[in-house]
Amino acid sequence: MKTIHLLCALGLFAAVAAVQAEDAKMEAKPPADAPGFTDPAKLTAKAPETFKAQFDTTKGKFTIEVTRSLSPNGADRFYNLVRSGYFKDIAFFRVIPGFMCQFGVHGDPAVSAKWREANISDDPVKGSNTRGTITFATAGPGTRTTQLFINFGDNTGLDGQGFSPFGKVTGGMDVVDKINSEYGEGAPGGRGPDQSRVQMEGNAYLKKDFPNLDYIKSASIIVAALPPPAANNSTPK
Repeated sequence: MKTIHLLCALGLFAAVAAVQAEDAKMEAKPPADAPGFTDPAKLTAKAPETFKAQFDTTKGKFTIEVTRSLSPNGADRFYNLVRSGYFKDIAFFRVIPGFMCQFGVHGDPAVSAKWREANISDDPVKGSNTRGTITFATAGPGTRTTQLFINFGDNTGLDGQGFSPFGKVTGGMDVVDKINSEYGEGAPGGRGPDQSRVQMEGNAYLKKDFPNLDYIKSASIIVAALPPPAANNSTPK
């Protein structure tokens, strides 16, 4: 009978492993029922309490782990943007060494126009803008939409200005560090892209005048692994 119990346990373990593998396979691309990214009003799903998103960029891949309790509104918006396929051919248009890299304006001006007034409510700042954290950009209270930044350094001075991190790069920070920063700060204060033109002209402007920018090629949600099967501590019979 001991052999039978052992075989049953092995069978259960194999079944769980198969489910885990299938889940991971299914989440490698946006689910079929995900709404399109051109209608912000439909992208209101509540995010899981924790999840990971993998970004494939022109410099390589990196992974962000999100903790919803840190910034619920921000986490929900990020989850919906990723899940809908919004992050495709999206430029890192403002990259300042030692500070941060900013992205999130869509390459199609018509799509950008739909999101420009799709603001989300502010979240209290519960985390800190330390190296590797990701945060929504804001121009003041109630102005967060689709623009985000990843902190290159410990920018804790942003905490008191209402910048609420919701996650952190947990894999591939070396890739983030390699994102092209040659253009630096945006115009008119620097030689980089003018953000108003990015909004109005999209990737046509960026690829013509700033050909060396790096881009997000795609992003997808990674489902958290299922917990391992409970150990069977009963006495074999």
